[in-house]
Amino acid sequence: MDDLVSLPDVEAARELISGVVRTTPLEPSRPLSALLGVPTWLKCENLQRAGSYKVRGAYVRLSRLSAAERARGVVAASAGNHAQGVALAAGLLGISATVFMPVGAPLPKVAATRNYGAAVEFRGATVDEALVAAREFADRTGAVFIHPFDHRHVIAGQGTVALEILEQCPDVGTIVTGVGGGGLISGLAVAAKALRPDVRVIGVQAAGAAAFPPSLAAGSPVRLPGISTIADGIAVGCPGDVTFRHVSKLADDVVTVSDEDISRALVMLLERGKMVVEPAGAVGVAALLAGRIEVGDGPVVAVLSGGNIDPLLLLRMIEHGLSAAGRYLRFAVRCSDRPGQLAVLLSRLAELQANIVDVEHLRHSPMLRIGEVEVALSVETRGTGHSKEVLSALREAGYSLRLTPGIES
Repeated sequence: MDDLVSLPDVEAARELISGVVRTTPLEPSRPLSALLGVPTWLKCENLQRAGSYKVRGAYVRLSRLSAAERARGVVAASAGNHAQGVALAAGLLGISATVFMPVGAPLPKVAATRNYGAAVEFRGATVDEALVAAREFADRTGAVFIHPFDHRHVIAGQGTVALEILEQCPDVGTIVTGVGGGGLISGLAVAAKALRPDVRVIGVQAAGAAAFPPSLAAGSPVRLPGISTIADGIAVGCPGDVTFRHVSKLADDVVTVSDEDISRALVMLLERGKMVVEPAGAVGVAALLAGRIEVGDGPVVAVLSGGNIDPLLLLRMIEHGLSAAGRYLRFAVRCSDRPGQLAVLLSRLAELQANIVDVEHLRHSPMLRIGEVEVALSVETRGTGHSKEVLSALREAGYSLRLTPGIES
């Protein structure tokens, strides 16, 4: 494995970032511990400077540039977290930075990147398209291209997360982390396997951006034909050559989760853990909640890799997560257009102890018969069982229901 990053590389990276990055806390998760039957901890890189672990690798990469390279400036491509990490590191080291971001990148991440001093350019709809633009910029201007994951110095910097985990939880049995291009899991696996060969390192990808499972099956990086996921931070269409070698040799498994799984995890982390985490940062917890990982006997650590989420997206994610958990229903009810019918419907919902969030009364629609109205409702419930009880009771009362797609009946 001479071509892989080594433990001394990771230890040297830790010396470089000392005093620059935070040693993030390891917090216990009572709900996960109860569910899994083993102590479960959260490694809170969502509390890191610039809001994610990315500053670790970015600072190591930039600090190892020569004086001549620093004078040329750097260029990067990112959906947001690598952008902020590069911008922060460049500012600390006095290097000019340009960052290419996909059109539609989260506005808070764009604003933070600019606030750290980087120039921001928008290209393409995905990180992969932004990467092409960043490489073209590097060729045209001479700026040094800073890859978000596929570089030994970046991997070494990300591996410092594992050094902290092993110090904070020496008996850890399984480390679970989100995977996009593979930089974080590569670094984690390098350090963890060198110090504790028995530690299992499990990666988690969003099902709509899961390039590693087919790549591992094929024995080489495979590019996905398309990407669709709410987890923009790990929406990478193809593993890197360097990261693929690390993951294929050192990681124990890579599993996938749905966007619904991710939504439920975000709600749980916010509600029970008081943690603001972005979708990409919650996929490890999502996999544990969904039972995608056999945890064994030892303690489990899930890495919360980032917390940079647009507040508007967070609002949508909370609603989606509550719906996925059976605690938020959206449906329409057809009933006769007679005085008092709306009051009867709302009273019935109150009797069922369903909390009405929103009501829309629709009389004029070509879909309605004469003398008929439709009432669209948003309702909070206590969970899946209660939701089914509410829907069943309304049907038994003679109401015709139209459910929002994705809500189980």
